[in-house]
Amino acid sequence: MFARVKKSGRYEYLQIVENRRVGKKTVQRVISTIGRMDQLHAKGSIETLVRSLSRFSEKVLLILSNKSDVSASGKKIGPALIFERLWKELGIKKVIKDLLAHRKFEFDVERAIFLTVLHRLFTSGSDRACEKWRRDYVIEGVEDLDLHHLYRAMTFLGEEVTDQKDRTPFSPRCTKDLIEEGIFFERRDLFTGLDIVFFDTTSIYFEGSGGETIGQRGHSKDHRPDLNQMVVGAVIDDSGKPVCCEMWTGNTTDVKSLIPVIDRIRNRFSIGQFCIVADRGMISAGTMKQLEDPDRSIPYIFGARMRKVTKVKRDVLSHQGRYKEVYPEGKTSKDPAPLKVKEVCINDNRYIVCLNTRQARKDAKDRKSLVESLKEKIKKGPKKLVGNKGCRKYLKIKRDSVTIDQDKIEFDSRFDGKWVLKTNTDLPAEQVALKYKELWQVEQVFRDIKSVLETRPVFHQRNENIRGHVFCSFLALVLRKELDRRLYKCGHCFEWADIKQDLKALHETVIEDHGKSLAVRTECIGTCGKTFQAVGVAIPATIREL
Repeated sequence: MFARVKKSGRYEYLQIVENRRVGKKTVQRVISTIGRMDQLHAKGSIETLVRSLSRFSEKVLLILSNKSDVSASGKKIGPALIFERLWKELGIKKVIKDLLAHRKFEFDVERAIFLTVLHRLFTSGSDRACEKWRRDYVIEGVEDLDLHHLYRAMTFLGEEVTDQKDRTPFSPRCTKDLIEEGIFFERRDLFTGLDIVFFDTTSIYFEGSGGETIGQRGHSKDHRPDLNQMVVGAVIDDSGKPVCCEMWTGNTTDVKSLIPVIDRIRNRFSIGQFCIVADRGMISAGTMKQLEDPDRSIPYIFGARMRKVTKVKRDVLSHQGRYKEVYPEGKTSKDPAPLKVKEVCINDNRYIVCLNTRQARKDAKDRKSLVESLKEKIKKGPKKLVGNKGCRKYLKIKRDSVTIDQDKIEFDSRFDGKWVLKTNTDLPAEQVALKYKELWQVEQVFRDIKSVLETRPVFHQRNENIRGHVFCSFLALVLRKELDRRLYKCGHCFEWADIKQDLKALHETVIEDHGKSLAVRTECIGTCGKTFQAVGVAIPATIREL
């Protein structure tokens, strides 16, 4: 039975109607016509009728009540509902619980870790900020957690384990490694295998000392050589899923990190063979020699230094041959192909020269604009140009004159839109190029890591706590990438900022009166409903008794 408004002639009438089943059809029967809507509104009759009927419904009575002893409290429910489900289905909750089975803590460590990870997903902030942040959210099992519990949970994640067989020369084996391995093996039947892995590193600087030893001065990718830092490495599989992260002291160089990471991946995840894809900053002559050693023999795809390595600069780029157009998956010969590749073999070394014609045109245009600008500045007075490193690139500077260096311009034009890869795989040249381009996935992960670590772990004074803090950011990315994957599978591609905003907008207000509780939910807006659907979580009823 329900109310409806029915128009008849010039007027609208309020009716009470019921649905009745007649054979295979549903028909409506008018129980009563209350009156004309304009007259009912004028007399206030509708409000009087609703309040009169409400005494027969405790739910409605509670909502309409204006008694002073009725209490109400509202919290955000969207974030925990979505990511609690992913936390469980990825096996993270089970893995952590299993590791804690024989440990005696006075608080729920798994809940403290989940709270920290959820906080890291939705806002940048310290663990101190997390403890206050949780007051506005409904998160199961975190009511009794205090700040010192969050710190202790970070220590648990970063503490060294007894078995150190797979440690690297730069860092010990920790609890977080056991969690990564547990997650991997929990879902291994869903993996196609680590046939190809992508590896890259970044640096994270500290405002303070950065633990007892992990914070050190080194090459800063944040351009802050004046501060202590740590180095974080990430391994991503072929489908873009984060597999594991590595953490080293800030003075660890990329060249030294690659071989230990490769050996560690093999041992930790019981993988016999895989292809490593990494940037040119990872390799050196010594690294290449170890990779090609018959006892190790690791397939690789690496970026090569075009300007600094004589063999590449002189022999590879000048090698004659036709470029072959490359079409990524989903594209055909009818679509424009900005990427072209050419294979070059020199002394049993296999190189792939890649050319992006669109980028080549841009490089040439930018250089032309710079040279034109330099010519104008030379006319006005060349002294200011001498000390400018960026301007000196195309200048020929003598004691009493500054002129444009045409040889440098011609030399630089050889590299327009190009990059060179070195590989020992049997993959076709076009596949090598496309796989290397997927290295952007790791770069995206690092951009995400930097965003979730926008407020840096300045309050942590121990190595263990710092490792735990960074690892929670990594777990946050594991959850986020899984959500992206499920949304994409359902045909959705949403901005992360929109997902966060819409999930946080989902509130539930709990109204209590004389021992009775009623929860009233706000409406799902934007991406919220599709996100719940993609993850397979039922949205709570608009009004429900607790």
